[in-house]
Amino acid sequence: MRSLPLPLALTARLAPVAVLACAGWVMSSGTDQEPVAKDKTPEKSGTQSESAPSATPEPKTYAGAPAPCDSVAEKTVTSLVPGVKAAGKEIPSTDTASRRTCSWNALKGYDYRWLDVAYEVMDSDAAAEKFYERRIEEKDGGGAVPGLGDAAYSVVNLTSEDDQKTREGTVVVLADNALVVITYNGSDFETKEAPSTDVINKGAIKAAKEAVAALEKSGS
Repeated sequence: MRSLPLPLALTARLAPVAVLACAGWVMSSGTDQEPVAKDKTPEKSGTQSESAPSATPEPKTYAGAPAPCDSVAEKTVTSLVPGVKAAGKEIPSTDTASRRTCSWNALKGYDYRWLDVAYEVMDSDAAAEKFYERRIEEKDGGGAVPGLGDAAYSVVNLTSEDDQKTREGTVVVLADNALVVITYNGSDFETKEAPSTDVINKGAIKAAKEAVAALEKSGS
């Protein structure tokens, strides 16, 4: 077979190289890449995003605390605190819309009694429940009072100072977004003794029932 002239043979050998080189240039250039769509919607920035709707406030059963000195019947007050003026005395508060307390105390002979009725109105049922749990944790050793509010707890403690004994009962009641707290105590300065647990406990629960009824009436 007759060999090709050198220039023609060289051209034949270099042709595939040239083709590959040309193909490599095409692949390395951007001319054969997929074009970017011109109608692509740009992503919203953080400033463009719509803010989430605010949560609807939880409706409150009680908007404020009732008058505490009118919360317990006069005959109840005079039976629990003999010799007292039934009007009672309201304790100054920095927020009378949500926190009010009335106090009665008297000494008849040597027999001393003290009664407090306090209301705490919270912004929500959950806040009141949390506060209720905290209060009963501080007053351990008591027990539940059935049929009173959403939940109720009663505890009686005996203290002694300079040989004088004092017995104090506390009832804490949870009612929707409010708390009712009753404090009732007594001492006998002649015998240095204190009223029985039963007397103090029953007296505190009686006052609590009337105070809760007054709260419910204020919210109706």
